[in-house]
Amino acid sequence: MDIFAINFVTYYIGDVNFFNLHFLSYIMLLWFVTSYFSGFYKVYRFTNVLRIITLSVRQFLIFTLGYFAYFGIFREGIVINNQLLILISILLGVTFFKFLGFFLLKQYRSLGKNYRTTVVLGFDDSSKKVIKIFKSKANLGYKFLGFFSSRTYKNPDFLGTTKECFEFIKNNEVDEVYCSLTEINESQIKELKKFTNERNIILKLIPNSNELYSKNQDIEFYDNTLVVLNVKKLPFEFAENFYIKRIFDVVFSLCVCVLILSWLIPILWILVKLESKGPLIFKQPREGLNGEHFVCYKFRSMKINLLSDKVHATKNDTRVTKVGAFLRKTSIDELPQFVNVLLGDMSVVGPRPHLESLSIEYQKEVEDYLKRHIVKPGITGLAQVSGYRGEIKKKSDIKNRIRLDIFYIENWSFFLDIKIIIKTLFNVFEGEEKAY
Repeated sequence: MDIFAINFVTYYIGDVNFFNLHFLSYIMLLWFVTSYFSGFYKVYRFTNVLRIITLSVRQFLIFTLGYFAYFGIFREGIVINNQLLILISILLGVTFFKFLGFFLLKQYRSLGKNYRTTVVLGFDDSSKKVIKIFKSKANLGYKFLGFFSSRTYKNPDFLGTTKECFEFIKNNEVDEVYCSLTEINESQIKELKKFTNERNIILKLIPNSNELYSKNQDIEFYDNTLVVLNVKKLPFEFAENFYIKRIFDVVFSLCVCVLILSWLIPILWILVKLESKGPLIFKQPREGLNGEHFVCYKFRSMKINLLSDKVHATKNDTRVTKVGAFLRKTSIDELPQFVNVLLGDMSVVGPRPHLESLSIEYQKEVEDYLKRHIVKPGITGLAQVSGYRGEIKKKSDIKNRIRLDIFYIENWSFFLDIKIIIKTLFNVFEGEEKAY
């Protein structure tokens, strides 16, 4: 709606200095960039009007600076009419849609639509305030199912003890869990956090108002009076991070396919065919996002054998051809996986995809193994550039890999991906000891 407002204003005023591809491209890109960094669209169902005004003022100030910068950079020395008219019209149009959408959505939620189902763990003073807000503020869009407590209450909203909450959540559609920090201990919070993460349920902690908490915690205010601590989200739970990573994956993979694979494939087809019979491309089912299977592509580096889908290559493996040994040593055999990236099965950087048979085995040995499935597998990863690649000789090898995979998922950033890619390139040129 904001982009529509920007385009409509320039069209309606009809000034050719503004209603042209050059200006509109600049102004829309400026809007996207400034709104991302100002957090303009970080508006939630509990966000109040004052917060909307604060976000708008911040966004408009930054946008205005970028708006006038256009004329200084591209139209220096030229008198342009309607500058202020266009700017004020854009800001008024955006403000109109912002508040119109905000109030209409609240009205829609007050009718019982677009709600989120919630349960509360605890029945202390802070928990009662949360429950009161859920019941009295219908326009927030929360459907309160009931509460759990270590004590028994003769209350129609009482659903059972805190231990019984897990079974209830399994059997009912619950979107958010609010937990009082005075109700359960630290180990129980960890158990609850793991439980909600596995089911994609939002967990929020209700602090004791008399206690102080770390400034690194995400604090939210409900109805301007109640403080709620929001459990830190993983980087890929933010949509903007997902799109940043996907755009980079597509651009980077296209460059590799066009600049490298286009001429490398014919050469390798001849070399691989001369040494052993079989196709150039080796296809193998691997586990990807959410544990779903996909076909992983590699340049064939082994003789055709029946164990290729069951057993990883080991040192001095007789199945590996001479050309294949070079391909593995330089990691060239992995290059076809950039096609997997373009198809959306993989990412350039991420946890390496495993065979299903090995994945089942590793799940028994590593507690948080399945957590690595919440992101797409990668051609390279933090574990690989940290020395954990190749043959699994002992349990600590796979545990260290998973530990680094999970660290990557929880601490992802665009620059971490770049750092891993650069480290991978250095490893390729230096040669890796475990690349066999």
